[in-house]
Amino acid sequence: MGGNQHTNPVTDETRADVRRLHAEGHGRNEIARRLVRSPRTISVLAAEMGLTFDRTATEEATRARVADLAEKRAILADALTDDALRLSAQVWEPATVFNFGGKDNTYEHRQVPEPPALDKKALMAAATAAAAQSLRLVPPQDDAGNEAAQSLVGQLMTGLAAVYRQQQAAEQAPPADDEGDGDAP
Repeated sequence: MGGNQHTNPVTDETRADVRRLHAEGHGRNEIARRLVRSPRTISVLAAEMGLTFDRTATEEATRARVADLAEKRAILADALTDDALRLSAQVWEPATVFNFGGKDNTYEHRQVPEPPALDKKALMAAATAAAAQSLRLVPPQDDAGNEAAQSLVGQLMTGLAAVYRQQQAAEQAPPADDEGDGDAP
């Protein structure tokens, strides 16, 4: 009956106590605590006597825990969707570009109407990752929602491709004549 069967053997009195406490409605763990026995010992004794324990409370607690976890995943998915939207919006908002460098290791910055192409690409990649994680946590419930989600990810990927093409074109274009000394960041 376990590791302490020689120092604390199960007696007829122990069996009677298990039967009595079970009849009073006590659960396995409570009986184990009262009799200073392991829950496994109580389970074995109860099975030998044909006794079962009501698992309704355990089942309800498990259902509640599963529901709590689903709610937390939904909250996280909602936050990730919000992140994806904020990141996507930043692609078209004013930004500060900066540069460290030169022999004096100077810092220069300036405001631009939109982030540079590489920054747009990074923002779109981050937005896509956030949207994808949101969808993994809480997949759409029907095909219509799935198509909408795939469309969102597709639009983000199309935006990334456009930013990349724009960056490539900008790098290949000759510099404009009205750009001062060219040292500005």
